[in-house]
Amino acid sequence: MSISSESYLKSLFGLDNKVAVVIGGTGELCGAMAEGLAAAGAETVLVGRSEEKAAARLAKIEATGGKAYFEKVDVNSKASIESLLAQVLEKSGKVDILINGAGVNSPTPILEIEEEEFQRILDTNLKAVLFASQVFGQYMLERGEGGSMINIGSMSGMVPLSRVFTYSATKAAVHNLSKNMAREWAAQKIRVNTIVPGFFPAEQNKKVLTPERVASIMGHTPAKRFGEAHELIGATLLLASDAGSFMNGAEIVVDGGYASMTI
Repeated sequence: MSISSESYLKSLFGLDNKVAVVIGGTGELCGAMAEGLAAAGAETVLVGRSEEKAAARLAKIEATGGKAYFEKVDVNSKASIESLLAQVLEKSGKVDILINGAGVNSPTPILEIEEEEFQRILDTNLKAVLFASQVFGQYMLERGEGGSMINIGSMSGMVPLSRVFTYSATKAAVHNLSKNMAREWAAQKIRVNTIVPGFFPAEQNKKVLTPERVASIMGHTPAKRFGEAHELIGATLLLASDAGSFMNGAEIVVDGGYASMTI
């Protein structure tokens, strides 16, 4: 079979008969990733808090022939995530792909971070990833057919960035947790990888994108622009599909060259 044939590429990157759960799928970035998964053939479950945001995203998916539905979940509750898994198994019969993309941010100066704020960000950005990975990881282990987990990291989890101290700490922990789970479950064919977006304007970071900060970001980004949400779809399909079958513990940076820039 020719490696350039359309049927080969479709079998390599296609997700027909797969079920993908996208936690944070009502947001801008993970919503675009969910659209990409659905377009590739996966039945896609949008997980979040806003039914209104979900409805708009579902309409886009359905307009292009994709199949998806919404589940409302409290990501900070393990019981709620267990209920999510049960609901998906009842409706879809299985789960092949999990994306952990819920996240919150804050521009609070480091000496002014209150305990409540720190705990809120820690719970959503790290504890929720742990809970979902435990619940869905246990299911994948018991099912015995492997699976793909994709966690959403951050450039701030790799290099120090100002003004997002708690967010950076939690994302660095997600990077580390992902590698540990990749090592732990590799023999069971469960792959755990991390997508690392550079600067993509999204709801959670708009409050920190002041004109001065934007100028600083552009000066450090060779592409001289922000990323667009749809530009995360390629990395998502690579890690979710058979095309990435030997990728485990990887950090796929999608940043317009930001991490390559020094002086």
